[in-house]
Amino acid sequence: MSARHHAIVVGGGIAGIAAAVRLTDLGWRVTLLEATRRLGGRATSHVDPETGEEIDNCQHVTMGACAAYEWLLGRLGVADAIEWSGTQTWLRAGCAPTRLEAGALPAPLHYAGAFARARFLSGLDKAAIGGAMAAIARADREAWRGRTFGEFLLEHAQPEATVRRFWSPVVVSACNLGVERVSATVALMVFQEGLLAGAGAARIGVPRVALGRLWEGVEWVLERGGGGVRLGARVRRVEIEDGASGGARGVVARMGDGLEMVPDAVVVALPPARVGEVLPTRLRELLRFERVLEHSPILGVHLRCDRPILSVAHAVLVERGTQWLFRKDAPGRCVHAVISAADEWMGMGEQQIVERVWADVAACVPGAGDARVLWARAIKQRQATFAATPAFEAVRPEAGLIEAGVPIALAGDYTRTGWPATMEGATRSGVMAAEAVAGCAKRC
Repeated sequence: MSARHHAIVVGGGIAGIAAAVRLTDLGWRVTLLEATRRLGGRATSHVDPETGEEIDNCQHVTMGACAAYEWLLGRLGVADAIEWSGTQTWLRAGCAPTRLEAGALPAPLHYAGAFARARFLSGLDKAAIGGAMAAIARADREAWRGRTFGEFLLEHAQPEATVRRFWSPVVVSACNLGVERVSATVALMVFQEGLLAGAGAARIGVPRVALGRLWEGVEWVLERGGGGVRLGARVRRVEIEDGASGGARGVVARMGDGLEMVPDAVVVALPPARVGEVLPTRLRELLRFERVLEHSPILGVHLRCDRPILSVAHAVLVERGTQWLFRKDAPGRCVHAVISAADEWMGMGEQQIVERVWADVAACVPGAGDARVLWARAIKQRQATFAATPAFEAVRPEAGLIEAGVPIALAGDYTRTGWPATMEGATRSGVMAAEAVAGCAKRC
């Protein structure tokens, strides 16, 4: 297939992959440039030097509400690599396991029966959650702009114990930020578009393969459109060349190896902390978010035990530092633990981390206390996501064009997609940037 236009996409994370694939579908020849030796950004895997096994940086999951991400996986031919589940298992020390799954009632009441039977919640918890859920279902997210979800919970009389047992596990896992800091607009979206939208929207999807395997089809898709992928290709600067009359004439991408590329358009899909290093100087004033940008870390801990410990695909641990467990093999001997908003864990050594995670597992998972950990690996991502605070939401940049004369666009989960820092948000931003670039080229 021949293409009139050539675009480069700077950054091979999910946002960059989505932008490159969408532009290819729109008839562009696309070169995807990634500074490292693997695609996927934070959603990737690597070979452990000790065991030789391919392990994920951290477990990433999707939901039924994530339509854009599902499109991307389908386009790359790996939609069947996701294992879907309509059940969540919640484990609280001293309580029998609770399975939360949708019942026969229509949305938004489809989980009412499951919550009524939940063993990890008290009667007071259930009454408080029911009242707040009703308020969330009818809430105008824009009316809460500038405020935190903690303020929403306080205004709707949520007891501290209820916040610890239910609201915090959901919000911290979805937004990678505590309820006291996260923007109410972002947290409300998670509940409205996920848990309350219907049984299908709340399904959880977990890859059956290492995350890095999901991106193996990217190069094939781009090459079919006349483009390709370049790994180990760092873009040092994107510059605008001015024409004789002072208007923009073109764009040049200057590479770290001294080479230059002169495309028709550029999509910058880098982490927010790196965007300003690459963009032309005259566009830096658009990056108001840099002044309030903060990051929130995530910790992933791989455990291999001497016997099976987890009989379900995944589980939420209630009132523990470790929030989620994922079964990584059929017997349940290999488990991946995830700690979001893991600020207090970043100063710990691997042994201390493993001991603390195992204490959480032994306290909540029936029978796990009799097992021994044979091998463990803790992976810290200190700048895993942007912190979706009210201050950041106020200046969150749009996904799409920031310079129309020579199309330059931003993509990334930090852009204004309406979603928190998720694979869905990243995918949506990439699609939005690609369509903005293509639309601009048609107009010009």
